[in-house]
Amino acid sequence: MSIHIDPLEKRWISVIGGILIITWAVIVYYAAVDDVSPPSNVEVIDSSKLHLASGVGGGEFMEKNLGVKQDAQGNITVTMVAARYGFYPLHVDVPVNTPIKFRMASFDVLHGVLAPFSNLNVMIVPGYVSEITTNFTKEGDFPLICHEYCGQGHAYMYGMIHIVPKDQFKPKMGVK
Repeated sequence: MSIHIDPLEKRWISVIGGILIITWAVIVYYAAVDDVSPPSNVEVIDSSKLHLASGVGGGEFMEKNLGVKQDAQGNITVTMVAARYGFYPLHVDVPVNTPIKFRMASFDVLHGVLAPFSNLNVMIVPGYVSEITTNFTKEGDFPLICHEYCGQGHAYMYGMIHIVPKDQFKPKMGVK
């Protein structure tokens, strides 16, 4: 028994197939030209032990170690934890026009971090450390918004980045 397919349906199948091929080709082209790739720093962690001294990096995500750190070379790292329903620490101060490395981990479920009007936009997947480096070019306050639904309190999950002049910057550790 053979199946009869109407000629009009055959044309639509061809059109849809062509659109899929063109879309795939455009994605591959821009991935190659713009060097788009997934993050290269895949760092696996045990989310249930973030708060312990035996966690990642000897307790990098312990409450007392969260916040803004500056090393001897002047590199700035912000270490944060996302958990229902907030970012910890809730507020961080960073200097303007300085590369800032954010290292974030999730204690519980999938979260996302977006700072509107900046290029800070990252997913925080439980079991992995998310790392992104950005540079804020103007002073002021940037809200941190969770853009991945994480439960009933999702709408109340926020944080704040305060961009200060370089001469007023002082690294602060610990959750507030």
